[in-house]
Amino acid sequence: MSPQSANQNETPLPKNILDPVLMVYRSTGIGIFGVLMRWGGMPLEKIALFLNSSQVTGKNQFRQSIQLTFADGALAPYRVVGRTSIAAWFFQYSVMGMAFQFFDRALSEAFGVRPMYYGKELMDDPSIVTSSANEDIGTKTRFAVKTAMAPFFAAYLETAVANRAEVERFFGPKKFAHMERQLNWNTARRFLGPAFLPGCTRNVIMCNTTFIFTPVTYRAFFPQEHKSSTSLFWFGLGSNMFVGNVVAITQQALWGRSLDYMAAGENGARNINYTQVIKDGLKQEGAKAFFTPPKWFARVLMNAPAQGLLPWFYNEVLPIGEGPVINFTKSVYGAISNGASSSNDIKPLVAAAPRPELATAPELATTPRLK
Repeated sequence: MSPQSANQNETPLPKNILDPVLMVYRSTGIGIFGVLMRWGGMPLEKIALFLNSSQVTGKNQFRQSIQLTFADGALAPYRVVGRTSIAAWFFQYSVMGMAFQFFDRALSEAFGVRPMYYGKELMDDPSIVTSSANEDIGTKTRFAVKTAMAPFFAAYLETAVANRAEVERFFGPKKFAHMERQLNWNTARRFLGPAFLPGCTRNVIMCNTTFIFTPVTYRAFFPQEHKSSTSLFWFGLGSNMFVGNVVAITQQALWGRSLDYMAAGENGARNINYTQVIKDGLKQEGAKAFFTPPKWFARVLMNAPAQGLLPWFYNEVLPIGEGPVINFTKSVYGAISNGASSSNDIKPLVAAAPRPELATAPELATTPRLK
């Protein structure tokens, strides 16, 4: 390695450059991960959709769902995936990842507390690492408030990006366009889409599960001698299935029932009254309107492969590539810095050089004239 390139790699990166670079890297990685997992899990997603539809009835509904999913061949679930779906998956997952990182870091700076645990920090022994134990009650309170706020803001942004497209897929583009014309909503409400509240609440729950509950509980309570990439993989998957989705399915059911209520208006559309939606559901089916084992199982089929493995991918796989990304950024930053300093060194030399038009009279007198 040349001395110049060595100096470039040793150039320290300012925090205002390092943090955005890592944020973009991690968010892009999460987006690609989301696309691959959702595309690979399309058969499971189709099974879940059929399981929650009126197309399966009576006994053996799971078997019926499988038969409908593969009725047109083994690759049938993948034929419905287009470029729009791929783009929507990428931005949904990358926005979620970037939003949480941004709000966690910004709120940590504002509150004067540490960011959420990440990467190798999950493998620390909490009985030895005592930095948090030495914090006063005020610092711990600010950390708790920050920890509660970050996933809320991140989930709100994620829902703003994804909700309207989800509703359009629920109704179909033509029917949804007709409903929007009937409701005559303003631009802001049209952008956020119907049933935004339960959709956002569902995403708050899942964001908390992925970025807060899983890393905090794994780091604090998982047996230290059993901590590994494999155990984090299964712990994150279990947290998603048996904690996050158990709660989130109630909001998923409220989201779907709210859209059904919206479509039942006289002109094919009406504004959602969440209180009435909940009362109608409880009156018709009781608590089963919002939670049943089949509803939970369908939600797990659709969500767990991508969302459940995200904590493992985020904390174990993404850090592997951070070293090369940081080194490349250092090289670019060092080259730019060295180039800027070199140009500054040249300027005094240029300024000190005598200009012909400013030559003194004696110099002109001794200069031979050309004939």
